[in-house]
Amino acid sequence: MVLTEKIKDEARLLGFAMVGVTTPDPPPHWPVFQNWLAVGRHGSMGYLTDPRRADPRLVLPECKSILVLAMCYPDPESAPATGQSPLSGRVAAYAWGRDYHLVLPEKLKALAGFIEREAGASVPHRWYTDTGPLLERDLAQRAGLGWIGKNTCLINPSIGSYFFLAEILLGIEFEPDPPFTYDRCGTCTRCIEACPTACILPDRTLDARRCISYLTIENKGEIPLDLRQKIGNWVFGCDICQIVCPWNRRSKPAPDPAFVPRSGVPAPDLTIVMPLSPQEFNKKFKDSPIQRARRRSYLRNVSVALGNTKNPAAVPALEGATQEEDSLIGIHVRWALEQIRKG
Repeated sequence: MVLTEKIKDEARLLGFAMVGVTTPDPPPHWPVFQNWLAVGRHGSMGYLTDPRRADPRLVLPECKSILVLAMCYPDPESAPATGQSPLSGRVAAYAWGRDYHLVLPEKLKALAGFIEREAGASVPHRWYTDTGPLLERDLAQRAGLGWIGKNTCLINPSIGSYFFLAEILLGIEFEPDPPFTYDRCGTCTRCIEACPTACILPDRTLDARRCISYLTIENKGEIPLDLRQKIGNWVFGCDICQIVCPWNRRSKPAPDPAFVPRSGVPAPDLTIVMPLSPQEFNKKFKDSPIQRARRRSYLRNVSVALGNTKNPAAVPALEGATQEEDSLIGIHVRWALEQIRKG
């Protein structure tokens, strides 16, 4: 118990807002997840089919305990108001600063080293932050960090849901924390009603193929015609189902400094980013999560957002991109120009 508390204290010093311990038992929602995959609601995210998600011991055979951690990112409603215009886009708050795939592993490595030093021996371990074959929210709920809400996000009653999850699988046994057993969504359905694409399903899953985050990030092809207008001005991810959640209005925890907004990222001027060359894109978004979409997908999204403004002021930027060699961008640029012409 003493070692567990020392580890949790060290985790907080490293910037983690929450930390809990659970067992490596199979996740309780594995059958639900299997069914979700079977009906194809994961879209093109083939990596989700990794069978090791059924049991953490398939990831680390020596695993005896799992440390589950959470680190806060900014509240989406804290976006700087300066510089916003009718031709501004919106970026999900988790992507305003440095890529968490670069930030969290450094801290997880440091924490794993601390555990080994305190244990006085080498400890088998693996760490992940949404990159490993784990059902993270199941593990987090079992470690006492919160409950899985109707919007499919993990929600903590004290700090809401604006946080990243991470895990360290450990070949050392610790006393597990009590699981979070309460469902505090109650009869609230604000997230379901607010979703523009109706992707949130009644069984606390979602159809990723209709989710704005999936469409603007994971989806590498065309955005379906029937969903383009519903995307609005989101160009990378979406925060709507979290913004309307009452639990995110109760607390405003400070984000880790690595995730504070970069200039021009939360609400980008779409007429400025539309002409970005590959070199300019890479420079502007170095170490940013936006690089995950790549330039072609990002400019695809920007084109759709500009079309949805119906604003003639967007025409010059779009017309300048009509000669794009990338056909994916060209298809969406032409669609956007047509939307503006129709008014």
